[in-house]
Amino acid sequence: MNRILLAEDEPRIAAFVKKGLEANGFTVEVASHPKTILDMAFSEQFDLMLLDLGLPSKDGLTILEELRGQGMNLSIIILTARDDIKDKVAGLEGGADDYVTKPFRFEELLARIRLRLRNNLNNFTPVPMKLQSGNIVLDLRSRQVYLDHQLIELSNTEFMLLEIFISHKGQVMTRQQLLDHVWGYSYDPGSNIVDVYIGYLRKKLGKNIIATVRGIGYRWIDSELI
Repeated sequence: MNRILLAEDEPRIAAFVKKGLEANGFTVEVASHPKTILDMAFSEQFDLMLLDLGLPSKDGLTILEELRGQGMNLSIIILTARDDIKDKVAGLEGGADDYVTKPFRFEELLARIRLRLRNNLNNFTPVPMKLQSGNIVLDLRSRQVYLDHQLIELSNTEFMLLEIFISHKGQVMTRQQLLDHVWGYSYDPGSNIVDVYIGYLRKKLGKNIIATVRGIGYRWIDSELI
């Protein structure tokens, strides 16, 4: 199981990322103070760090410089609201492996983390390139969906929602969980967007593929497709 150090001082974002990563099988430790971040990075065994640049008392780029200056080869993905090209260049030239700007969608962050870990041969964790549920197949590499071997056109949001359901077959997914995973932390909590996209998937893939669990959320019905 891969271990991730999340260096983030915004509690809401830290909780959102930690919950999502743990749901996908990662172990996550959160630190917000620069000294604690450095101590944990050097004293514990992590496979990857998510590093915010806007940390209190010490800039994230300075922390990055200290880590690389002392020979730390830990994979580091910068996670920040700074989207200026100069900041991106400074981060990548300073030794970061990737750069993700806020606001972000969790599925994009997850894909970048998986890619970074796959590229690290010492921490290789096989990730399936296809997901299947009955007569529905998701090709994660091409981002295409097949129903009875026929290509079905889905939007990126529809694909991400479908991936979440098939990855959690039989589990009841609350609207909050689906919002967190697909739309990220910048969504409008009063929106009915989840219900709208559930309707899209039912229309394209079959009305019985997703069951409504009254008062809770939705559940993928794998047996309907076999």
